[in-house]
Amino acid sequence: MRRDALENFEQLGFPTKRNEEWKYTNLKPILKADYKLFPKQEDDIEFKDVKKYFLNEIDSYKVVFINGVYSSWLSETTHQGYDICTFGNALRKYPDAIDGYFNKIAKQDGQAMVSLNTAFASEGAFIRVPKNKVVDKPIQIIFFNTTNDREIMVQPRNLIILEQGAKAEIIERHQSLNDVPVLTNAVTEVSVGANAELHYYKLQNDRHTSSLVDNTWIDQHRDSVAKFSTFSFGGRITRNNLHFGLKEENCLTYMNGVTIIGENQHVDHHTLADHLVPHCESHELYKGIYDSNATGVFNGKIVVHKDAQKTNAFQQNDSVLLSDRATVDAKPQLEIYADDVACSHGCTVGQLDEEALFYMRSRGIAEKEARALLMYAFASDALGEVDILELRKKVNMLIAKKLGVNLDFEL
Repeated sequence: MRRDALENFEQLGFPTKRNEEWKYTNLKPILKADYKLFPKQEDDIEFKDVKKYFLNEIDSYKVVFINGVYSSWLSETTHQGYDICTFGNALRKYPDAIDGYFNKIAKQDGQAMVSLNTAFASEGAFIRVPKNKVVDKPIQIIFFNTTNDREIMVQPRNLIILEQGAKAEIIERHQSLNDVPVLTNAVTEVSVGANAELHYYKLQNDRHTSSLVDNTWIDQHRDSVAKFSTFSFGGRITRNNLHFGLKEENCLTYMNGVTIIGENQHVDHHTLADHLVPHCESHELYKGIYDSNATGVFNGKIVVHKDAQKTNAFQQNDSVLLSDRATVDAKPQLEIYADDVACSHGCTVGQLDEEALFYMRSRGIAEKEARALLMYAFASDALGEVDILELRKKVNMLIAKKLGVNLDFEL
């Protein structure tokens, strides 16, 4: 499988702007480094140095990696009732899961970065929740990068399986601890079984020297619910590929995103809701705030196949530019081959409402706080699917920090 993937990558090469799907994202600047591909051991770090990156306010399971290597002393895993461990462990102990799901959900055709990951990945998170089991606390998956000697490229591979009627909440984060350039090429395969429910949160607030290509592929089955929220606040180049396959009837899908970036940052959200069968719903809402010379990209596609009658699919992308040097490339797409559907998409790009700003200032609110409140109000409706209170507080704090103010209210 690795050999086939490597051959596929060698044929495709790294994606360039000549590829329509990568038209607005140029990887050349981050591919100039001489990346180390196989870190031999984890670097020693102390908990006090990384404590702020965990959601410490609640009890949770933790699967933690340092430079791509599993860190047992920072992790809290379990095999009691469900499997929360590492992908490497699953390769050795759970051949049924590997044979049934690995490389079956993420597609290789035309997907160079997925093939590269398949060829070189050795570690990541493995989560399997059996039939009708509910994970009793959230699961945190955190990848730390801390190498000091040279640039590294890490290839995390996650496999998440929710069987029929299962339920779980997952928080994923990639975080560099110093300014050595890091390129993360992550692939996550997710199977959401019949009547299962998954809430997945991606928290992206990395350093300006770190870049992330995140490939997440989700298969949904009958009567399942999948909610994915992506918060992009940091990093040099961030590319989120989020692919949903609604494969059986009555699936419900939510994709929400908030992006707030500034100087020399680039965030690209590439989404697909692939409606293959009748009676499914997908809801998509992405909000972006771009300052300085930041670049935002939204390319959202909804495909409704011929047999997918009675589909409801909705997509909205709204962006605010705070600088005349900031840019947004937005490309919402509908491909509908059925005739009994309700589908819509929308896109707006604008600036802050000067009349609303004047009104708030006339009521005694300072200009900086007034601007922050308007931006917060603009982004807040994309945060509605965050069900973990402590995570909502953390995201609220990060938004306030990005806006440069203190906000004395909660989401």
